[in-house]
Amino acid sequence: MTITEFLQPVLALVIWTLIMWIWMYATRIPAMQKAKIDPQDAADPSIDWRSKIPASVHWKADNYNHLHEQPTVFYALMLFAGTTGGIDHFALILGWLYVGLRIVHSLIQVTINRVMLRFMVFALSSVVLIVLAVKEALRVFV
Repeated sequence: MTITEFLQPVLALVIWTLIMWIWMYATRIPAMQKAKIDPQDAADPSIDWRSKIPASVHWKADNYNHLHEQPTVFYALMLFAGTTGGIDHFALILGWLYVGLRIVHSLIQVTINRVMLRFMVFALSSVVLIVLAVKEALRVFV
């Protein structure tokens, strides 16, 4: 397997993050226009502009933010494995599993936003990261 093949899950999650960025603004801008919210109001914490927009619009922005939190650990682990000799099929499977779970998490959050269901998917994706981290730690430290 090549480094390019190994890092495909990283690129896939980057692309998914950009899709969520488009989805976020495709819903947020029209909602702000409909509610007659001045975009500058978003910069002022004393102005309660968020309550004028449906919660489902905020779900997209919340998810976009979430895609910049824990996935940074995924990016680091995959790049670490890819550049230090950790390329193998098990790590690749973990990479794709993580990406799939993050996409499922996103779809839950931006559509039905059932917190416990979303949390279960998040927890499972966290376990995948832990397994990948332990695998890499055992490879380089033991």
